[in-house]
Amino acid sequence: MRHTVTVNRKRDKQQNVDPSDAMRVAASWGRRFGLYDESGDRGEPQARTKGKKLRPVCGDLVTAAPLDGESDWLIDAVLPRDNELARPDMRGRREVLAANVEMLIVVACVEPLVDWYIVDRYLAAAEQMHCEAAIVWNKSDLSPSSDELDVFASIGYPIIHTDTKSGIGIDELADIMRGKRSIFVGQSGVGKSSLINAIASDDVQRTGNISNASGEGKHTTVAATLLHLGDGIEVIDSPGVRDYAPSLKDITDAASGFVEIRETAHDCRFADCLHRAEPDCAVKAAVENGDISERRYQSYLRLVQLTRQLNQGKH
Repeated sequence: MRHTVTVNRKRDKQQNVDPSDAMRVAASWGRRFGLYDESGDRGEPQARTKGKKLRPVCGDLVTAAPLDGESDWLIDAVLPRDNELARPDMRGRREVLAANVEMLIVVACVEPLVDWYIVDRYLAAAEQMHCEAAIVWNKSDLSPSSDELDVFASIGYPIIHTDTKSGIGIDELADIMRGKRSIFVGQSGVGKSSLINAIASDDVQRTGNISNASGEGKHTTVAATLLHLGDGIEVIDSPGVRDYAPSLKDITDAASGFVEIRETAHDCRFADCLHRAEPDCAVKAAVENGDISERRYQSYLRLVQLTRQLNQGKH
């Protein structure tokens, strides 16, 4: 039996749409989009939206049809999303970067120097999205590991060490991605596109070098792009960042993004404990006795403060 979803189309008239008849947004460039159907047979037609209110993002399912006498297709509806990878813009407003993600993979390495607070925030986003998450320690030839990786492993996040030059870890990475719609996220220059090329055994994504002037990565992926790598693997390659924060409605949502804090908070005296100055806080006690990483706790406090500032900026 086919399942249908209901979308609002033509002045809020309800219409049922079979998801198998919808198309997937593979990329967006302003008001233009690349699409493919779930079988991949349509070869990514170019499309535009009907009206200015529709704002599809990479990973969205949409309904679209070819335009008479044109090569373009017209998107007329966006189907309900399972989840959204989002961030606040400069005014604190929610900006959606990708949708319908089943696994979020944070790529990090020693060069450019890893910012563990960005890793924390991406993992917090995955928790908010209710999707799987993993960490890839790339360029492992430069540094075989880090003590911080042990902290993440103890929480339960899979850690995969990779090196695209030698091929170390590439098969293991492909295995956890198979059958899921994944997204690669992380700082600029950590090698997300190189990992995609290694998995595909082909140069499907353009890559770049580290900036000699700043030591930071250069942007080689300029827009989120959904790629089919074969063997049941599809991945969204997202542009590298120099900072990231999840878009949270309230500071109380910050704790749910940190697994160990969320689980320990059940033992706090107060149900609305923010784990800062409240008495009988189980989270602070766990930090003091070493059961929760001090750095992860400080990362949580930073996210609380940042969320407060951004939400105040909305008004």
